[in-house]
Amino acid sequence: MGMLDKLLGRGPEPLLGIDISSSAIKLLELRRSGARYEVCAFAIEGLPPAAVVDKQINEPESVGEAIAKAVQRAGTKTKRAAVAVAGSSVITKTITMPASLTEADMEEQIKVEADQYIPYSIDDVNLDFQILGPTEHAEETVDVLLAACRKDTVESRISVLELGGLTPAIVDIEAFVLENACEVLLPQMPDQGRGRTVAVIDVGSSGMTTVILQDGEGVHTRDQQFGGRQLTEDIMRHYGMSWEEAGKAKRFGNLPEDYQESVLAPFIEDMAQQIDRGLQFYFASSGEAQRIDQIMLAGGCAAIPGVEATIGERLDITTVIAQPFADMTVLARAKPQLVERDAGSMLLACGLALRAFDTP
Repeated sequence: MGMLDKLLGRGPEPLLGIDISSSAIKLLELRRSGARYEVCAFAIEGLPPAAVVDKQINEPESVGEAIAKAVQRAGTKTKRAAVAVAGSSVITKTITMPASLTEADMEEQIKVEADQYIPYSIDDVNLDFQILGPTEHAEETVDVLLAACRKDTVESRISVLELGGLTPAIVDIEAFVLENACEVLLPQMPDQGRGRTVAVIDVGSSGMTTVILQDGEGVHTRDQQFGGRQLTEDIMRHYGMSWEEAGKAKRFGNLPEDYQESVLAPFIEDMAQQIDRGLQFYFASSGEAQRIDQIMLAGGCAAIPGVEATIGERLDITTVIAQPFADMTVLARAKPQLVERDAGSMLLACGLALRAFDTP
C-alpha cells in the first residue's frame, strides 16, 4: 500500500525503487515475465557519512549526485522512481469512520478533524488514508488507516530524485514498503507463512524495522534506533580508521585477526538484544501467544557472515537471511554476482520496485 502516492500519482509504467539509506543509495528495477519477476537493473552507490542522518537528508547535492551515479551504474533508462519516508516525521494511525461516507466525504472530514490525529498543522503535512475494511463488531463503521508526513520530508526526497535526473512518481512509508516486499519472501517461510508468525527484521545503517507477519499478513511494525553505523564506528575507534576506511574494511573483510572477537561479536550480541527487545515489545502490546516461528534478517547487517546462526542460537528461534530475489531471474546486465552478494540489503528497494505492479 502507498499512503502518499495520491499526491504524486501512480501507474503501470517501469519504475525504479530508490532506497535512500544513511550509508548508500540502493537502486532496483523489476519487470514481470509471465508469473516471475526479473531483476533488470541494480546498483548500490555509497554516501558520505553526514549526507543522511536519522532519516533526514542533510546534503541534498551529495545524495542527488549519488542517485545519478547509481542510475548510470545500473545502465537503466527508466526515469520514474519510488522512494520511502520514515522516522519521527511520519505518523500512522487507525481510526474509525462511518461506513456510509464516500471517500470524498471521508477526505473532507479527515482534513477538518486532522488536529485530533496528528501533532502538526494540516498545512505542514501531506495527508493520505486507506480504508481497511469494516470495524470488527461494528457494522456501521469502517477502519481507516491514516498516514501523515511533514511536507519538508517529502519534498526533500522529491528534490534529490530530481537532482539525480529522475521523476518522482511515488512516495511511500518504509514500514508499508517492507510489508509489501514480504510478498516475495513467503516461499522462504515455513508453510509459506500459513498459520505461522514470522518476524522480518531489516537492520540498516542507522535503524532497525521489525515487521511481524501472521498468516502472511502484517500485524505489527516497530522502528528502533540501531544499525550497522554502530559497527562502523566501533571499527573506527578500535583500529584508528577513518569513516571511509572502516566502511570499506567492513564491506570487504579487510580487518585484523582480532576483529571477530574484539569488535564483531559484541556488536552481534547488541543486535540480538535489540531484536529480542523488539519482539518482547510485540508480545506485550499484542497479547498474542508468545511464539515466533521464524526470524528473517534483512538490511545491510544481514550480510555479516554467520549472523543468522548467532542470532538464532542466542534467541532460540530459527533465523534465516531474507532472499528477495530467490525466485526471480537476474538478467546478465544487472550483474547477478553483485545482486546475490547484496540481496539481503535490498528488501526495501525491492518493496519500492514492486509498486510498479500495483493494480491501478
